[in-house]
Amino acid sequence: MLALRLARGARPLVQLSRLLVSVASAGTGFLLLCALGYAMGHPEAPTESAARLAWCMVPLAATVYFAVSVARSDPGARPRTGLSAIGLGPVRLMMLAVTSTTLACSLGSLLALLFFLHLRGDLTGMPFDGAAAELLAAHQPLPVPAVITLLALVPLTASIAAVFVLRPGARKATETPEPIGPRTPLPAPGGLSWGVALLAVGLAAEMYAGPRTGAAGLPGAGGLGGSSTGAIVGWCLTALGLALSGPGLTHLCGRMLQAVRPGALRVLAGRVLQTEAQRIGRPLGLVCAVASGLYAAGRLYSGDQLEIGPLTLLGALVVAVCAVATLLTAAVESRQFHADTTAALTQMGAPEKMLRGAASLRAGTLFVVFGPLTWAVAELSAVPLMS
Repeated sequence: MLALRLARGARPLVQLSRLLVSVASAGTGFLLLCALGYAMGHPEAPTESAARLAWCMVPLAATVYFAVSVARSDPGARPRTGLSAIGLGPVRLMMLAVTSTTLACSLGSLLALLFFLHLRGDLTGMPFDGAAAELLAAHQPLPVPAVITLLALVPLTASIAAVFVLRPGARKATETPEPIGPRTPLPAPGGLSWGVALLAVGLAAEMYAGPRTGAAGLPGAGGLGGSSTGAIVGWCLTALGLALSGPGLTHLCGRMLQAVRPGALRVLAGRVLQTEAQRIGRPLGLVCAVASGLYAAGRLYSGDQLEIGPLTLLGALVVAVCAVATLLTAAVESRQFHADTTAALTQMGAPEKMLRGAASLRAGTLFVVFGPLTWAVAELSAVPLMS
C-alpha cells in the first residue's frame, strides 16, 4: 500500500517515466504472445518459431534496462537523512522502488494480454475484433501456463535487475559525490579497451558473414527475412562494444574540453562530463548502437532488399524508444545529482547563462564525438548487407 501511495503522489515527470515503462512492457509482452501464437499456428516450423521468440529478447533487454533506469532515478526511493527513524531505511526504500517497477511492468503485461485477446477475437465489443485471428491461431485454445510464463518475463526480470542495481552497497558506490574542482584528477572508467576490441571484432564478423550466400542462418521475425548467423552475432558484439566504450569516450570528451588552457566554462562542462561518464556513457553508447542498426535497416529498406512487417516495426520502435528514454532518464538523474552543486554555484554569483552554456557545450561535444562514430559504424554495418 505504501508503494501505491508513493506512486500516486509522485511528480508528473516520474509518473510519465513509469507510464513509458508500462507501454514498453506492453509492447514486449505483445511480441512474446505473438511468437506464441505463431508457434501454435505453425507446428511444422519449430525452428522459425524459436527464432521469433529469440528475436523478442532484444526488446525484452531494452525494456528491462529502461525500467531499472527509471527505478534508479526515482527521487522517492532515494535514501535521505531521518527516514530510517520511521522505518524507511535503504533496504525498505529499495523494496519500494522494486515494487513500483514490478507494478508498472505488470500493468504493461496485462495490457498486452488484453490487446492480444482482442485481436484473436476472444474479447468482443470493440473495433478490430479478431482482426488477426488467423495469424494468432484463434482456432486453438491458449495454453495458460505458457501465456503466464511469457507475460511474467518482463516483470520478473526487471524486478531481479532492480534488486541487483539498487541494493544499498551498489547505490552508495554509484552515488558518492565526486569533487569537480580543477585540481582533482578523476580516474577514467574502465572498459574502453574492451569496448574498442569488441567493436572491431563485431565489424569484422559482419564483414565476413554478410556477403556469404547459401549459409545457414536465423529466420527473421515479422517479415524481416532470413539473416546470417555471423552477421547477427557481429551486430550484437558491435552493440556491446559501443555500450562498453560509452563511459570511456564520455570521460575523454571531458578531458578534451579542459585541454589547452581552459576557461571557467570549459572546466565546468568538462568536469561534469568526467563525473557523469559512467552514468550517461553507457546509455549513450546503446543509443549509438540502436541508431546504427536502424540506419543499416533503413539502407536495406530503401534499396528494396528488405520487407518489414508490423511486428518488426513494433520491436524496433520498442528498442528505439527505450534506448532514447533511458538516455533522457540518465540526463535527468545527472541533473538531480548535481542540484546541490548548481545551487551552490548560483549562490556564489554564477550567471544562469554560464550554466546553460556549460550544458550546451557538453551536449555539443558529445554529439561531435558520438555522431561521426555512429555514422561510421552504421556505414560499415550496412556495406556487407548491401552486397
